[in-house]
Amino acid sequence: MADITLVDDDENIVASVSLALESHGHTVKAYYDGASGLQALESDPPDLAILDVKMPRMDGMEVLRRLRQTSDLPVIILTSKDEEIDEILGFNLGADDYMHKPFSQRLLLERVKAVLRRARADEDEAAVATAAVDPNAKAIKRGRLTLDSARHDCLWDGKPVRLTVTEFLLLQSLAQRPGFVKSRDNLMDAAYDDQVYVDDRTIDSHIKRMRKKFRQVDREFDAIETLYGVGYRYRES
Repeated sequence: MADITLVDDDENIVASVSLALESHGHTVKAYYDGASGLQALESDPPDLAILDVKMPRMDGMEVLRRLRQTSDLPVIILTSKDEEIDEILGFNLGADDYMHKPFSQRLLLERVKAVLRRARADEDEAAVATAAVDPNAKAIKRGRLTLDSARHDCLWDGKPVRLTVTEFLLLQSLAQRPGFVKSRDNLMDAAYDDQVYVDDRTIDSHIKRMRKKFRQVDREFDAIETLYGVGYRYRES
């Protein structure tokens, strides 16, 4: 069961989605424009947010962009079926999943379940990383990067970079063998168990968010390289 914030200016969608979510035990708070939705998400963060793209006062992409400056809250984007650019932009900004309108309530419920499961797995793994990992495990040092899995610490030039568990696992996989290319499939295997399905764009989204976090402490950060059509690699400097 989860607290879910739904932001959509279509009253019919809000009513039907809220009813479907509440019938499965979730608590839903609804807002009808982006500005009030963002204020609610920042002041009273839920377990999951569902954002429509086209809304008055502030569209869903701007809400997501501002939210990602301070929060890793799971977000599902609702977009029109013919607006592929919304889907691409949403992943680039850090959306966890998307739904094309019109959509079935059953499919939305499955997507909500999957996103919440991944988010809770991250939280559980973070607790393990800080409380139950071998304290004698050696930190990985690659140039200016230090990764300490026992403490779930990431440092760049001695400055802390706050990563989610998934981001940490992706970076750890890349940094273990600098210069070697890791395909998206390799990275999926490193960051997710066999029970969780993710696609290429989810990995791309995590990488983009990770780069953004590093560039907040070093604007020239370029250690994670993209090899288009192949994958990613860590370049030790």
